Amino acid sequence: MRVLVAITLVFIGSAALADSTGEQKPDNRAPTAIDVISGLYAFGRFQQSLLESTDLKGNAEVKNLAALRAEEAAKRDKTLKDIQAAIGAEPRIGKTASAGLAEPDSSDGPAYVRTFYAAQIPQYESTIALLERYLTAPDNAALAAFAREQLPRLRSQVKDAGRTMADK
Repeated sequence: MRVLVAITLVFIGSAALADSTGEQKPDNRAPTAIDVISGLYAFGRFQQSLLESTDLKGNAEVKNLAALRAEEAAKRDKTLKDIQAAIGAEPRIGKTASAGLAEPDSSDGPAYVRTFYAAQIPQYESTIALLERYLTAPDNAALAAFAREQLPRLRSQVKDAGRTMADK
C-alpha cells in the first residue's frame, strides 16, 4: 500500500514540477528575434512574388499596389539587415519560412484581382500575429521597437486589402 502511495506521489510531484517550469508546446512559445526576422523576410519574399505575378496578369491598380508593397518590403528588409547585423545572427530561410505562402491563382481579369487581394490577407494576419507574439516577450530592444513601428502599418494594409477585396 505504501509503495502505491509513493508511486502516486511521485507522479503527482513530477506533473506539478512540469507545470511549474512553464513547459509549453513549441507553437505557444514566444518567438525569438531570429524567428521574427525570418518571418518578416518570408513576408517580403511573398510581397515580391506578388509583384512578379502581376507583371503577367494584373491591371494597373494591382501592379501599382504590388510595386508599392514590394518597395516597402525592400525598405523593411534593409532595416532588418541592420538589426540582424547588430544581433549577429543568421535568420532561418528555407522551406519552413515560406511554407505557408500562397499566391494568386492563374485566373485572369477580375478573378485574378480578387485572388490577389485574398492571397495577401492570411499573410498579413500571420505576420501581424508573429509580431504581436514577439512583443509579449521581446529579446531585442531594436527589433521590438521596429515591430511596434510596423504593426500599425501592417494592420492598416490588411484592412485596406480586405475592403478592396470586398469591393471587387
